[in-house]
Amino acid sequence: MKALQKALKLNAIFSGTSGIVLILLHIQISKVFGTSNSTVFWIVGIALIYFALSIWYECIKVRKMAILWIIIQDYLWVMGSLILVVFDPFEISFLGHLLVLSIALIVLYMAINQHLELKKYTNYKL
Repeated sequence: MKALQKALKLNAIFSGTSGIVLILLHIQISKVFGTSNSTVFWIVGIALIYFALSIWYECIKVRKMAILWIIIQDYLWVMGSLILVVFDPFEISFLGHLLVLSIALIVLYMAINQHLELKKYTNYKL
């Protein structure tokens, strides 16, 4: 379980740090994305902090179904990011697209890593 807990902690730290950055720098980040509305960035930041706290809780409890739900949410983040980039409903900047894709790749790596570690201890398959 140590490797699974380590993978979860990495996700919690990345998510929490991302959330704090989005909250503290929401105005600057909105400019990078080419939008004047910065509200979405601090809202996503708050959601990421909550997500990070829930992941940290599961590092302690190590409940398999809850960890599976965390992994599913990571995969959904990646799919949502791809949809955001492909359909570009908010007309974000090119740099914004690069940032979204870069973060999606990091989240995908974490989801796969968590998935593989969870499979070592269970028969779960996504």
